[in-house]
Amino acid sequence: MYAIVEIAGHQFKVEKDQKVFVNRLQTEEGKKVAFDNVLLVADGDNVTVGAPAIDGAQVGAKVVKHLKGDKVIVFKKKRRKGYRVKNGHRQALTEIVIESIAATGAKKAAPAKKEAPKKEAPKAEAPKAEAKPAEATQDLSKLTVAELKELAKAKGITGISSMKKADLIAALS
Repeated sequence: MYAIVEIAGHQFKVEKDQKVFVNRLQTEEGKKVAFDNVLLVADGDNVTVGAPAIDGAQVGAKVVKHLKGDKVIVFKKKRRKGYRVKNGHRQALTEIVIESIAATGAKKAAPAKKEAPKKEAPKAEAPKAEAKPAEATQDLSKLTVAELKELAKAKGITGISSMKKADLIAALS
């Protein structure tokens, strides 16, 4: 039986009695921890996939010790410029041992209850004025010839290429 669980922002494939090095956890050595964000549980041919996590699934582990990882050297250089920087880094890690994998029946911490939003009295909607057609609200004399030609094309009026502005206004009215 194995599970894929998210621990400290990383996903791990874990089995019972397996040692795992994860980013530093804020738990004392020797204490037990439980991880609720289980993404997949496989028991033989029976595979359960969460969307995104499986409700009720839990992985139990024990913190063995806190340690630092291997040193990583970060060296930056720009050739012919005299720029060289050398830094090192050791990641803070926690070693844990997986003790149990529960596919169902695990209790999650109860989320804090939120107060119900106060209901406001429904506002009376003002009656909407009927919308007038766009051409009735527009003053056609203020439009340019190009805009008048577009309106005429939209209405399906033909022979507008040689019309003057006054003729277009008369055709659209």
